[in-house]
Amino acid sequence: MYHILLCDDEEDIIYALKIYLNNPERRFFEAHTGREALRLVQENSIDLILMDIMMPEMDGITAMEEIRQFSNVPILLLTAKGEGADKIAGLESGADDYITKPFDPMEVEARVKSHLRRYMMLGGNGSWQHTMKNGGIELDDDRREVRLDGVEIKLTPTEYQILKLFMGHPGKVFSPSEIYKYVWKEEITGGEGTVAVHIRHLREKLEINPAEPRYLKVVWGQGYCMEQM
Repeated sequence: MYHILLCDDEEDIIYALKIYLNNPERRFFEAHTGREALRLVQENSIDLILMDIMMPEMDGITAMEEIRQFSNVPILLLTAKGEGADKIAGLESGADDYITKPFDPMEVEARVKSHLRRYMMLGGNGSWQHTMKNGGIELDDDRREVRLDGVEIKLTPTEYQILKLFMGHPGKVFSPSEIYKYVWKEEITGGEGTVAVHIRHLREKLEINPAEPRYLKVVWGQGYCMEQM
C-alpha cells in the first residue's frame, strides 16, 4: 500500500487528484495548509507528496523545506501555468518535480508512478551487490548510501539517481535530455532547468567549492559529465 499526501487549499483540486490517481494500492492523506502537511508527514509513513505552493498558514515551499530536514520523500509541486519562478524556487528548495495546473490526468499518473517506483527501489534491498567509487565519492547501491571522504551524504531519490548515472559512466558526457530520460523515464518536457537545478544541488553536497567543481563538470554545448579520478 502506497501512502500519498495530497496538499492543496482547494477542495476541488484534491478531489480531482484522487480521481486521477485512484488505485486500490494507494491510500490518500489530505492537507489544506502547509502546516497540516508537515504534521501529517511527521505522524505517518508517507511515500509521496503532491503539494501546492500557495497555501495559508504555511506555503508549500516553506513546508517542503521543513520536511526536507527529516525526510527524502518525493515531493511534486503543483504550480500554475505561469509560475515559472516558483517552479525553479521549488526545485532549488528540494522538490523532485512539478506538475502544472490545469492537470493532464495521464501526466499526473505517469509522474506519480515514476517517482513512487524510484523511491520504493531506493528504499528496498536492491539487486546490486557492489560499490562504485570515484575519487572520494563512494556509492553503495546495495545499501543505497553515498559517502564523501567516508562521511555519509544525504541525497534525495532524484539526486541519487543522477549521481548513480554519472558514477556508472565516469568521463561520459550526458545531455540534459539524456539525464532527464534516465531519471524520469520519459522525454524531457520541462526544459533544461529541472536537470540544472538538481545538478547544482549535487554539487553543493559533493563539491568543496561548487563554483569550481572537481567531479561534476559542464561540457559547454553538450551537457554534463563526472570527471574520472
